[in-house]
Amino acid sequence: MTYRQAEEKDLDDICLLIEKAIIKMEDMHIDQWDEQYPRKEDFACDIRKGQCWVGIAEDVIAVVYTINSECDEQYQNGAWKYQDCEYRILHRICVHPDYQNQGIAKSTLHMIEKTLKEEGVGALRLDVYSENPFSLALYQKGGYQKTGTADWRKGRFYLMEKRL
Repeated sequence: MTYRQAEEKDLDDICLLIEKAIIKMEDMHIDQWDEQYPRKEDFACDIRKGQCWVGIAEDVIAVVYTINSECDEQYQNGAWKYQDCEYRILHRICVHPDYQNQGIAKSTLHMIEKTLKEEGVGALRLDVYSENPFSLALYQKGGYQKTGTADWRKGRFYLMEKRL
C-alpha cells in the first residue's frame, strides 16, 4: 500500500469508492452514510486544504481518509483525556469494498498513528457510528477509548481518543 495526499484528479474515484461503500453498508443494515454525507464537496474541500489522503493498491484507491484539527461542536461532549498535547482528528476513513477484510483499515490506522507521532502529535481523536460493529471493533482493538457521545442526523456516534 502506498499512501499519498489526494489530488483533484482523484475526486471522482474517491466518490465512486464512497458510493460503493454506502451500498455495502446499506446491505449490512448500517445506516451511517448517504447522499447527504459525505458529499463530493467535503472531499474537494479536504483536498484543497491538503488534508485528504489516499492509499493505493494495485493502481486503485483502496482507502481514503481525512486528518485535521477541525471538529463539529458535538466534540465538546467528549471528556478528552489528553488535552495537554497536540491532537488530530480522523474523519471519513473508508476502505473500498473490494479491499475490505484484508487488514487495510488496521494497517492504515497504524500508519496514521505512527506518522502523527513522528510529527509530534500526542493524540488522535475520532467519532464512530454506534451501529457500525466493524468500525467499533477496529478502534476498540486499536486501543481507542470512548470519551463521550455525539448525536447527529443518523444517530448516536461515540467520540474516541488514543494517546500516540
